[in-house]
Amino acid sequence: MPKRSFAPGDSRDPGPEASATEPPQPVAPPVPPPAPPPQPSLPQPVPPQPRAAAPPAPASPRPAAGHIGDSSALSEYTIVRRRSDRPGSGWRRAVHLLSGGLVNPGIGPAEHRRQELALRVRRPLPGPRQIAVVSMKGGVGKTTVTALLGLMLAEHRGDRIVALDANPDAGTLADRLTGKTDSTVRDLLDGVEDVASLSDVARYTTLAGRLQVLASEQDPARSEAFDRAEYERVCAVLARFYNVVVTDSGTGMVHSAMDGTLALTNGLVVVGSLTVDGASRAAKTLDWLVAHGHGRVVERAVVVLSRDRTSKEIDTELLIGYFSARCRAVVVVPHDPHLATGGRIELDALRPATADAFLEIAALVADDFAVDDFAADDSAVGDSAADHFVGAATGTDHDRPGHGA
Repeated sequence: MPKRSFAPGDSRDPGPEASATEPPQPVAPPVPPPAPPPQPSLPQPVPPQPRAAAPPAPASPRPAAGHIGDSSALSEYTIVRRRSDRPGSGWRRAVHLLSGGLVNPGIGPAEHRRQELALRVRRPLPGPRQIAVVSMKGGVGKTTVTALLGLMLAEHRGDRIVALDANPDAGTLADRLTGKTDSTVRDLLDGVEDVASLSDVARYTTLAGRLQVLASEQDPARSEAFDRAEYERVCAVLARFYNVVVTDSGTGMVHSAMDGTLALTNGLVVVGSLTVDGASRAAKTLDWLVAHGHGRVVERAVVVLSRDRTSKEIDTELLIGYFSARCRAVVVVPHDPHLATGGRIELDALRPATADAFLEIAALVADDFAVDDFAADDSAVGDSAADHFVGAATGTDHDRPGHGA
């Protein structure tokens, strides 16, 4: 029987013969069990990298040295965030009113400046201050300036302000402010030994708004006796109970009361006008002060020039430049019909430009409140003036400025 042959690639079993001739096949190694699924690796902590040094934070602004520890630096005007103020004039006020207050365009530049001036007027006081308003010539508005300076200080400050008429020739300060001259500076001098409180002083003063007014003696026979020593006694009493004394001095510079005024003053306002005689008299007032040892007072003085009498032929800019070179500041007061009458002064009756001018004068005077006392200046102050002023500082604590109303 013929043998069967197998073609290559035949998948059938070749039989024992074929199996005997082929080499043995290697045995596959055992398959290891499947590895468990890899677990998600946790992030390894990164060692902290050194950080660049941060620039130093800017130092917070510190209050001025004069206000450190001064409680007066913390007030409504310094720590309260200001809301948009209601406009008081012009188209801004009209828009605010017509919208029923829903639209408030805020205040304009003029009102903003008034607010800034008012803040300057409220500058804290280190102690009692004596402000003298002087002029070598009468009729230039010295009493008017004294009255409105006192009114502005009293209106915008919270402390006690008194206006003193030191004119030995029946001054008109009380007439312009209150119309009452029943009690005068002579009456205060007669009863000065009995003055122990503010209410005692108030018996001799009258009130114009928030301003206390001490009238001059209206009897010429008695007013002539108001000399330097008596002026110093009056100022010693007033300094015990008032923060600011504004003095309306007499015309002229050589009478005894003027000598006392200049010896005690902490601030000076020189009044002139935009006329040849008014401006030249103001300049001669400065010359006289410098010649008598008050040069530093002149440098810090404020010059007020009135437009009540003037002419287009006057070179106003030349006059302003002249006085600006000699003094700290110059303010020109515009003509105002209310003041021109010579009657009683009412702040609400002033034109806005006039009120702004006097508010600026008050701010300039208050700017000097922080300046060291220069009353003595280059000249020697008499022992009586120094003694009386020290006496004011060592008087009774009760009813002193800052110790209650």
